Order: sequence, then C-alpha cells, then structure tokens
Amino acid sequence: MRRTLSVLAAAFCIMVQTRPAPVLARGGFVSTSGRDIIGPDGRPILLKGINLGNWLEPEGYMFGFREANSPRLIDEMLKELIGPDRTREFWKTYRDNYITRKDIYFIKSVGFNSVRLPFDYRLLVHDDNPLLPDPTGFDLLDSAITWCDEAGLWVILDMHCAPGGQTGDNIDDSYGYPFLFQSEGSRALTMTLWQRIADKFKDRTAVLGYDLLNEPIAPYFDVDKLNPILEPLYKEITKAIRTVDTNHVIILGGSQWDTNFKIFGKPFDKKVVYTFHKYWSDTTESVIREYLDFRENYDVPVWLGESGENNYSWIGAFRRLLERNNIGWCFWPYKKLDATTCIVSIRTTREFGEVQTFADKDRSSFEKIRKDYPSREVVDKALRDYLDDLLLVNCEINQGYLRALGLGPR
Repeated sequence: MRRTLSVLAAAFCIMVQTRPAPVLARGGFVSTSGRDIIGPDGRPILLKGINLGNWLEPEGYMFGFREANSPRLIDEMLKELIGPDRTREFWKTYRDNYITRKDIYFIKSVGFNSVRLPFDYRLLVHDDNPLLPDPTGFDLLDSAITWCDEAGLWVILDMHCAPGGQTGDNIDDSYGYPFLFQSEGSRALTMTLWQRIADKFKDRTAVLGYDLLNEPIAPYFDVDKLNPILEPLYKEITKAIRTVDTNHVIILGGSQWDTNFKIFGKPFDKKVVYTFHKYWSDTTESVIREYLDFRENYDVPVWLGESGENNYSWIGAFRRLLERNNIGWCFWPYKKLDATTCIVSIRTTREFGEVQTFADKDRSSFEKIRKDYPSREVVDKALRDYLDDLLLVNCEINQGYLRALGLGPR
C-alpha cells in the first residue's frame, strides 16, 4: 500500500506540472455580509480548508518528538546533533521542501478552496534586532500566496507564534506564560508586524484575511485577569492594520484555545469573522451552539479555524455538522510524519527513530547530551532522508481523510 500511494503521489506531481492552474475569478477581495463570508462575485463562500501546520512554526509532535516540542526546543536539539551551521542549512531545506507549489496544486485538485498558513513571528524579524524586518519570512509568505493565487485558493495568514507568547505553551514557542499580555514591547511589536504584513499584502486578492492570534490564553492561567485584555488588543492590532489595509477580513479567535467567545462585545470592524477551534468533542449541535448563538446575536460570520487529529468517522461527522449549519472549516493538519490524522503522511525511517530517541532523552547537561549520542552516519542519513521524504512525490496520501472531508481527486 505504501508503494502504491507513493506512485499515486508521483503521478499527481507529473500531472500538475503539465496542467494549467484553475484560477479563481477574483475580481476583488473577499468580504463579509451579515452572517456570510462573501466572494468577489458577491456570492457566499463556504470555506473548505486545510492548515499548513508545521511548515513555518514547527511542532514537536509532528516530528514524533515528545520533549522537544516547540520550534525553539527542536532547534536546540538539532544544534546539539549537527551544530548551528548545519542546523541553519537543515531549516532552509526543510522550508523549501515541506510546502511547494506542487503541494498547493494538490490541495486545490482534491477540492479544497482555502488554506490557513500558520507562521512564527520570528521568521519576520532579525534575531539580533526584532524591530528590523527580515525579508526571508516575508518571501516565504509571498511565495505561498503566489502559488495559491495561481491555483485558485484563498489564504488566511495566521500568527501562530506571537511576540512574548499568546498561549503560554509550546504551540506559540513561548516561555511558559502568555507574556504578550504583560509586555508593552511585545504588544507593540505584534501591532508593528501585522501592519507590515498588511502593507505588503494589501493588494493581494488571494489573501482572504488575517487571523490575528492563534488560540490565545491557555485555560490554566489567570483567565479572569487576562481575558479582559484580549479584545482591546485585537482592536489595537486592527487599528494598526487599517491604517494601511482596508481590503482584507480580520479574523478573531476566542480565548482558551479559541473556544471562549464570552470575551467579545459588539463587532468593532466592518469586515470581521470570528473563529473557533474544536477538538475531541461530541459531534452534536450542542458543541457549536454557543457559536451559532453568537452568529445570530451579532449577525456576523463564524468559521472553524482548526479541528481534526481524530479518526475518519469523527472527522466526517463533525464536518457534516458544520456544513449543516453553514459554517466553513479548516482542518488540521495537511502534512506530518507517519500518520493517518492528516492529508499527507511523511515516511519515517529507522535512522530517524534514533533522532527521536535523542530528542526525547534527558539533555539537561553536556554530559547527558554526549551520553548515547547517535553516530554521525546515522544522524546524517536520518536527516537527509527526512528532508527528501518531505517532498509530496515521496509522501503517502490518506484517501480516507479526504473522503471524510467530502473531497477527493477531481
């Protein structure tokens, strides 16, 4: 089966090289009207999307790491294995291979109409001076937007890792607390970065909108203190964006992993969508009732920005629940290592298993780092094979996941 699926992936890659891209009739920007997201043609859009997670904000579990579970910790582990220079080379190839034009065309070919693009703010600034923009990250975003424009997909830009950390957990690469909400400098940098992003992409019709902060304020902090800060920060970020860009939709997630809409008051922008995330719940209307009530009360669109990491039966049932209630969706994730809970699975190797073992061991001292260190030959082969296997042509396509989403080859 592995061989068959890889052959299918290879055949698809040949096909997308020769077939013209099906471009959307853009004609303008996506907007909102009442409870609907509205396309450039004036008709409502039901978003059917996939998250490009792990590309521009690596997460340890998608590498099969338990302990090295954030971008910073993964980077430190790699530097312990191969040194800082080769680690920089690794990340360059990783970003070149993880998502390519062929991945974007594949996503379009199976029936998706949108992608959500999570990114780490660190890609957009210089390490030694976060106030200075780094063109590397902006170029990566620009390439993805261009490919989506060619293929006919809308893009939602998602600041998954914000300055200071908005969740206080590994997913935003923070230091154990959502310091964004206590630091004027971090809030100012967040506003500056969103303004820069909006200024650069203000004329790009493939961009649907800006998802300002992913899953802010984890539930195990002082939510009574932090929750009241969130919407005012959203207003400040939106104000900064609107000084340069009035074209694109603003997307606002609730607190506590994008689940709590009680923090919101009356909508403060004319083009706003409210997003919620939902994992491992029932698939009955009761689990989305508060978001339906919010939509009805304020006459605004709501959108599911993340869900998934479950079996195909659950994926299908939850997707149908959303569609019955006219809620667009974006499942998580597109690609990860050796898994069925994604669209595309990256092959794993015995040698990479030794890297996983190293990543999960106690490395709290130099002596412990050196103990049971895998051989250079094993590490070199593991990382070389992993980077090559990131390419779509070498991956497996989980047809069951696509069928659960009501999608498949067109």
